Amino acid sequence: MKKSYILEKLCCPNCAAKIERAISALDGVRSCSLAFFTKRLTLDIEDEKLASVVEAVKAVVHRIEMDVVLVEK
Repeated sequence: MKKSYILEKLCCPNCAAKIERAISALDGVRSCSLAFFTKRLTLDIEDEKLASVVEAVKAVVHRIEMDVVLVEK
């Protein structure tokens, strides 16, 4: 299942790269792309793991960049 988010208040390209790497390594994530300039996070998640992956994504983003807010698109 494809999911798309905007990461509001993302202000550091280094943090964006860290977030992308960490999310890509999560179990259940087929692919992950984070474009710093548009702040768009695009995920392809295994359907049966959707709920757990979304929660893990929120935790990763909060751990790396506390002020960032995920807004589903």
